[in-house]
Amino acid sequence: MANSDMSDQEWLLAPDPDRVGLTRSVTGTDHEGRKTALRVVEERPLTIYLNAREIVTAMTIGDYPEYLALGFLRNQGMVNTQDEITGIDYDEETATAVVRTAVVTDHEEKLAKKTRTSGCAVGTVFGDMMEGLEGVTLPDARLRTSDLYALAKAINTAPSLYLSAGAIHGTVLCEGRRPLVYMEDVGRHNAVDKVSGWMALEGATAADKVLYTTGRLTSEMVIKTALMGIPVLVSRSGFTAWGVEIAQQVGLTLIGRMRGQRFMCLSGAERLIWDADPLSITDEPRKSGRKGGA
Repeated sequence: MANSDMSDQEWLLAPDPDRVGLTRSVTGTDHEGRKTALRVVEERPLTIYLNAREIVTAMTIGDYPEYLALGFLRNQGMVNTQDEITGIDYDEETATAVVRTAVVTDHEEKLAKKTRTSGCAVGTVFGDMMEGLEGVTLPDARLRTSDLYALAKAINTAPSLYLSAGAIHGTVLCEGRRPLVYMEDVGRHNAVDKVSGWMALEGATAADKVLYTTGRLTSEMVIKTALMGIPVLVSRSGFTAWGVEIAQQVGLTLIGRMRGQRFMCLSGAERLIWDADPLSITDEPRKSGRKGGA
């Protein structure tokens, strides 16, 4: 994976848009009535287990299932740093990933007693995610705007499914101006969960990191970033009001609408170091008629 500023060796884990099984070619008809082949992203289910208990089935592109499974459980507060992970087993034939811990967790007992009327495990544990924010204090990390622009350029020009096929979200773990780990998936939460799982298995620190996402800065994205201990969250997309409120509550630097010269910081602007001239940055054209943000 290469671009004008970064070489393959500088990425710890880069997207592989040509990896077999992530996309397929579908023939359609374009606006001029011509038959045209289009590359589209694959979707497949992954059922995640915590020990013997089934937790959730997620739709995913199918890469890095072990990272996704562990990251999901950690970001939902179902596995924490005190839990000893004894193994993660992935079976491609049954599309299952089993995260095993040394002892049964409290969350398995809670789930056994709950009636999930929504049919979605996420809804039953969201309250536990909110509870996990109590007492969270993120590092007072400074961010240079020159590094912010460098990250945006490197990420947005890197070969990826996001650029080649679309219909997908990307999340990138960064340090300074260097992108480290780039994960993609059909759901933005899957992508950030993969990053979380990678960090957990690789023992990566969080206090000096930046998380960059192509998705919206919603409350759940902010909560997951804060629970991961990452002090800065950046996106090309926009904000939700609750996401901003939570970011301000936990001291997360929250930057959105990061396009070309422009960005908006709605939490933590006092932690920015303004060392770049925006006029020196190549701008992106504004979308005509656009009001508000997404």
